[in-house]
Amino acid sequence: MSRIKVSKTASASTNANEKKKEWPIVVYMWAFGLAILGYVLARVGLDGFPHPYHWLSGLIGGLVGIPLGWLWYRWRGDIF
Repeated sequence: MSRIKVSKTASASTNANEKKKEWPIVVYMWAFGLAILGYVLARVGLDGFPHPYHWLSGLIGGLVGIPLGWLWYRWRGDIF
């Protein structure tokens, strides 16, 4: 048998020191909300145009929602 002792607390301390790299929930809510809103408004306003225009407007709405969500997070904080 070896006389090397392994500490189990070393791995736990490295996990505690790591910062969370997840996005706040408010960013997801802004992106999802503006994607749905952009799609629905394009569905109503661009009814005579082909269907990919509706999806494109939903994608643009979601992409616009990401920086707006981050601005909201910096200004007001997370919602939970």
